[in-house]
Amino acid sequence: MSWCVQAADGSLILTLHIQPGARKTEIVGLHGEALKIRLAAPPVDGKANAALLGFLAKACGVSKSAVELVSGDTSRAKRVRLRGADPARVAGLLGA
Repeated sequence: MSWCVQAADGSLILTLHIQPGARKTEIVGLHGEALKIRLAAPPVDGKANAALLGFLAKACGVSKSAVELVSGDTSRAKRVRLRGADPARVAGLLGA
């Protein structure tokens, strides 16, 4: 799982490739070394980032406050930190 790495503090760092403005929000599969996610939200005024964090929180079974955008605020390539997430559940995202 090269797109998901466990940090020293126990949190998980996800490497993502985001496609905003899609018909629906969904996990598509791999895009190189990143997990590709399509977002229905437009890339305007941080709406796509907010939608991404909410989607990941729900998919990983954690609160929205446990999901943090680490890098890629205005880029399609993003890194997100998950605190308190079950690594097995996160690994299962690709099969979802």
